[in-house]
Amino acid sequence: MGLPHDITYAAAALATSPVWAYRMWRTGKWRTDWGGRFGRGEPVVPMPNDQGGRRRRLLIHAVSVGEVNAIRQLVDLLHREHGDRVELVIATTTDTGYARARELFAADHSVVRYPLDFTVAVRRFLDRVRPSAVALVELEVWPNFVDECKRRDIPIVVINGRLSARSFSRYRYLRPVVRSMFASLAAAAVQTPDYAQRFIAMGTPADRVHVLDTMKWDTAEVADDVPNAGELAEQMGIDRAHPLVVAGSTGPGEERLLIDAIRAECPPETQLLLVPRKPERFDEVAALDATIIRRSDRKPTAAVREGQPAHTLFLLDTMGELRKAYALADVVVIGRSFNGLGGSDPIEPIALSKPTIVGPDHHNFADVVHAFEKAGGIVATRQLGPAIAKLLANPDQAAELARHGRDVILSRQGSTQRHAELLLKVLGLADTSIVDAAAPSP
Repeated sequence: MGLPHDITYAAAALATSPVWAYRMWRTGKWRTDWGGRFGRGEPVVPMPNDQGGRRRRLLIHAVSVGEVNAIRQLVDLLHREHGDRVELVIATTTDTGYARARELFAADHSVVRYPLDFTVAVRRFLDRVRPSAVALVELEVWPNFVDECKRRDIPIVVINGRLSARSFSRYRYLRPVVRSMFASLAAAAVQTPDYAQRFIAMGTPADRVHVLDTMKWDTAEVADDVPNAGELAEQMGIDRAHPLVVAGSTGPGEERLLIDAIRAECPPETQLLLVPRKPERFDEVAALDATIIRRSDRKPTAAVREGQPAHTLFLLDTMGELRKAYALADVVVIGRSFNGLGGSDPIEPIALSKPTIVGPDHHNFADVVHAFEKAGGIVATRQLGPAIAKLLANPDQAAELARHGRDVILSRQGSTQRHAELLLKVLGLADTSIVDAAAPSP
């Protein structure tokens, strides 16, 4: 059954090899866990269980850093309240996702590499992990993996599910091929009613689709400060007495847009901290302006520089410090929303009470942005420079914007508990009805 898919994958890989091979060579991503990507590795042995007894094993697959972060509260809840009955194994695809999963979960759970969707790789992987059920974060439904799980009677659940209008339009052309995948899902826990209708249209039975909202509301840590944020400012030379704009998870073209907008519209004392989403772009962004101060160049004891130029520019070219950067901001700009890439997650800075701006290209988080915008908790605009300048010039208005945004987060939390109940039911450990969230449609 998997042979046609294997042939298609091999042909596609061969045809596109000049492109992906060059990109992997240029970014250094060819230095990856190839054995794990083809399903190889040691068998996953049960993690210690203080309460003894046999547990059901749940495999949760989170593709990259964003998905890994989205399941933090779910993993913690299942481990804390149901660890005597449920053993968790976390699988990731990307190198950055794997590193983040190791950081968050390796002390208590097995973390493995998710395989490429070739039949032999999938079979090796499932032989090693032997899950009782599988939870796929957001979507990530692959035909050979689904077929092999079905052959082994392993139920598959999509959690925190999303199927954007763009993805749905592409899937519709492949419906004869992918319909069986969607029909095979034991359950689909999706974020919005619109997503639910798309899953049903693709073949998932309506009684298996549940609107449970997004777990990202729960993973948002509502706080007024972040540990060690002050140290980051000191080490980079950020002047806390002057306004700071933080642009998080930026993509190609946006850094130049931000630099030009700050210089054209904002007072000269305004500082800009750029945080590119992909590490391989750090050098590219640093080359945009000779005055850019890189985090990696600053000594830990660095003090605020005297005689900094107008509109001082900073580059956070390290991983894992975006939250600290947000905590320092007077205004946050959400990256990948001004260049057609669909936007990044705006929840984290708003949870820190930061007035936040998002561009017009936010389809990846359309429902989240809509919820904030409806409550007056975010600025969605094409006019980047004027929007930044207005918030910096009107601190009361900026504070009100941030307050409304935080209220939205607090009102929408609870999805993680509903997801846990669904997963326990699929594992055969609970016999409860799943109550859909009363979340508004985007």
